[in-house]
Amino acid sequence: MPDTLHTSHIKSLPLLHNGKVRDIYDIDESHMLIVTTDRISAFDVIMPTPVPGKGIILNQVTRFWMDRMAHIIPNQQCDLRLEDVLPDAAERREVENHAMIVKKLKALPVEAIVRGYIIGSGWKDYQATGAICGIALPANLQLADRLPEAIFTPSTKAAVGAHDENIDYTQSKALLGEDIARQVRDVSLQLYREAADYALERGIIIADTKFEFGLDRDGRLTLIDEVLTPDSSRFWPKEEYQPGSSPVSFDKQFVRDYLETLDWNKTAPGPELPDSIVTKTAEKYEYAKKLLME
Repeated sequence: MPDTLHTSHIKSLPLLHNGKVRDIYDIDESHMLIVTTDRISAFDVIMPTPVPGKGIILNQVTRFWMDRMAHIIPNQQCDLRLEDVLPDAAERREVENHAMIVKKLKALPVEAIVRGYIIGSGWKDYQATGAICGIALPANLQLADRLPEAIFTPSTKAAVGAHDENIDYTQSKALLGEDIARQVRDVSLQLYREAADYALERGIIIADTKFEFGLDRDGRLTLIDEVLTPDSSRFWPKEEYQPGSSPVSFDKQFVRDYLETLDWNKTAPGPELPDSIVTKTAEKYEYAKKLLME
């Protein structure tokens, strides 16, 4: 197994933020360094046990999708090299496969969630109301059914340790302004549809995903953060998909399912993960990357 990176230790750049998975460092007024670690979170809690190689895979998959979707929307990647910002070889070695140098943008305070199938909190919402985030759906849908069409169901962005909250499109307009909210909705749906079609041809159902966006200095919408990874999406194997039950998953749903068997109240600190769960999770990330990129 590759070496693990639970927390980065760059001293030559100011640390801006430790997120659930990413450590962010300041470079200059226009750029940041994002280090995607091997941390894994579930139920908005960071687990103490890292998953070896996970951060590298998330970086590779995000770059793959950003390049593939560049015809739809610009993204945060830039041309600076790691040696340009980390001249110290030891610092580079620790993070080189985990690091991405990105443009500084004004991040929007909304997560753009697109659902193509009914699962998770969307299923609970539907059972209670017949709708998801205020979007009425047909009666008698089963768990994991494909929706008649993909739907945009935004949420607020919570701080580490807090929980995101689902909102409706009207609330997103209040947070973002009508024009930006419309752009976020429309481009999110376009990104999802194109990605879902591509992945399905390679044996992966993308049940749902979240996108994040920022604005550049000219107010242009830009794709940021991670894109269509096993952390930000639910990936299901096409050949095992069966509506009516929770599908086997390529993503961290495997960890969530394990945690649901524990006597744990879903607040920090999270429990240590056993080796068997860590190994199986690492294999799922690697296999999802292989199907998508090879």
